[in-house]
Formats: sequence, C-alpha cells, structure tokens
Amino acid sequence: MNGIHFAVARAYQHSFEVRPNTTLAITGGSLNALGDIVAQTYQITLGRKEHESHPQFDFARTFRFFAYGFAISPFLGRWNAFLEHRFPLRSTSNGQVSLKALTKRVACDQLIIAPTGLVLFIGAMGVMENRNAQQIREKYSDLYKPALITNWQVWPIAQMINFRFMPLPYRVPFQSTCGVFWTLYLSMINSREDSKQDREQQLRKTVDSKPLERH
Repeated sequence: MNGIHFAVARAYQHSFEVRPNTTLAITGGSLNALGDIVAQTYQITLGRKEHESHPQFDFARTFRFFAYGFAISPFLGRWNAFLEHRFPLRSTSNGQVSLKALTKRVACDQLIIAPTGLVLFIGAMGVMENRNAQQIREKYSDLYKPALITNWQVWPIAQMINFRFMPLPYRVPFQSTCGVFWTLYLSMINSREDSKQDREQQLRKTVDSKPLERH
C-alpha cells in the first residue's frame, strides 16, 4: 500500500512540475466534485424528510462544482506561491520557522482569499444555474455572511497546518482534500437556497396564472 501511495505521489509531483496549472485544475475540480457527490448522497439517503419526494442524483450540479474547482485551483496555486515568496517561514540565519510569518500567511489568506472565494463561488453557481440577477443577489444576501463566518471558524487551523507542513505543490490538493467537507457544506446550503428560490418562483407562476376574479 505504501508503494502505491509513493507511486501516486511521484506521478503527481512529476505532473505538477511539467503542467502545474493543469494538474491543480484537474485535482481541485475532482475533489470539488467529490464533495458534491458526498453531499448529494447524504441528501438522498439521510437528509430527506418523510413528506418530501425522493430526490434524484443531479449530475449537472456535480459538474458545476467540478467546473468551479477546475477554474479556481490554478489561481489558488499562484496565491500560495505568492505567500511562499512574500512570507518565508524559515529565517536564512538560523533556519527556524517564524510563527510571525506563518500567522501573516493565514491572516492574508483568510482576510483576502476567503471573502473573495465566496463571492466567486456564489456568483459562479448562480450564473451556471441560469439564475437571474435578482436571484443571485438573494443568494449573496442569504448565503454570504453565514458562510464567511463558518469559514473563519474552521479554515484558519486547516490553513495553518497546510502552510506549516505541506510542500508548495501539495498545498492546493491538501486544501481541496480538507475542502471536501467544506464543499459538502457549501453544496448543501446552495442546494437549500436553490430549492427556496424554485418554490418562490413556482408560487409566483401559480399566482400569476390564476384568472382575476370578477366582481
């Protein structure tokens, strides 16, 4: 088993060295899709209430999560490279890890990338779901603040481990692996928001289709 892990790691390292953006895009997209698959499996098997109809697996939804991960992962790779250059962890004089530099990396990541990433995620999902401008604004209003607060509760520790112990080529995959559970969370809250908007839209159509009563 260790031999298989070593072979996979060596193949990934070689692919990253030759095609870093493509490697990160495919890895990030695949792990994002995995997070949605886990979320949908939970919703279908355990998350359904008795009075609700049995949901079908939505392959288009999984593809949307793959597409978002595919697009954002190369950018995250460049961001990690920037942090590596801007805040070197080890002093050239004694080789010890600088806690101050590590804290700055995490702070920059959480104060810049976390809010930006959520803006991109909500907007991208809205566009790929063919939501109109009003519905996308509702998504931002309903999802952005609680998702950002939840992000700040769970990601700083994960990123501190990531920046401290993971080599640069493996930081986006590590982030995406931890992000399977984060994607599960985003997938479920996005799905609930979609269901809410769909119910409201169907209700408006029903009301608009009723003939006006004559007095």
